[in-house]
Amino acid sequence: MNILLSNDDGIDSRGLRTLAEALARSHDVYVCAPDKERSGTGHGITISTSVVVTEADVPFAKLSYMMSGTPADCVKMGLDLLANEGVAIDAVFSGINSGSNLGTDTLYSGTVSAALEGSLCGLPSVAVSVSALAPRHYELASELALRASLLDMRGIDDRIVLNINTPDLPPGEVKGVKVTGLGMREYHTWNVRSTDKDGRLTLSYGGDPIHYDELDADSNDVGAAQHGYATITPMHFDLTSYPLLDKVRASGIADV
Repeated sequence: MNILLSNDDGIDSRGLRTLAEALARSHDVYVCAPDKERSGTGHGITISTSVVVTEADVPFAKLSYMMSGTPADCVKMGLDLLANEGVAIDAVFSGINSGSNLGTDTLYSGTVSAALEGSLCGLPSVAVSVSALAPRHYELASELALRASLLDMRGIDDRIVLNINTPDLPPGEVKGVKVTGLGMREYHTWNVRSTDKDGRLTLSYGGDPIHYDELDADSNDVGAAQHGYATITPMHFDLTSYPLLDKVRASGIADV
């Protein structure tokens, strides 16, 4: 396959280059990634200014572009750039991210949003993360990503997104892999208060993830991760709450 690889940690990140090497064992890899870290940008795109594109050099990639935009920009614009070069992309991969993307954190994640953008563009896509800010072990994440690339993903769903998270452990120390749904992801001391040199209040995000004692390894991705498992969660960009459609219709809110 021709694979478009992106991320939110930036084109120079070790995770992206590790994933490029792994995928290049079986596929042609093309990279379109941000010029710097864009963590937490979610699915934002750049509309107030132009995105600057520079050709880059990423080992194991056939062609690489560095962009001043968001991860979603890199996928949306990257697909068009490559099409103009005569390259038809078959799948989109994003990662390997430094830090997990579990549960409701996926709503903020640039890594997951790059994969979701691939899905919006009609391509099967995969997001890959390791649960450490400075990972030491990419082996299992790389293996699962390569395994996903060899699946008939379109046979599962044309617009499938697989969200893969692995512990930062040697593969032999990981308890296993769970295919599971998304859970809640909350943090202690979410807003950190401080003051700047002029005495103004400043707020920043921080704090450790809350540990949910009631979750077992089969509850959801958060519970599985707490118990030492890698997780794979199939995702979709459709945020409709289908079970509530009839209840909202019955509420009378739409009666005019």
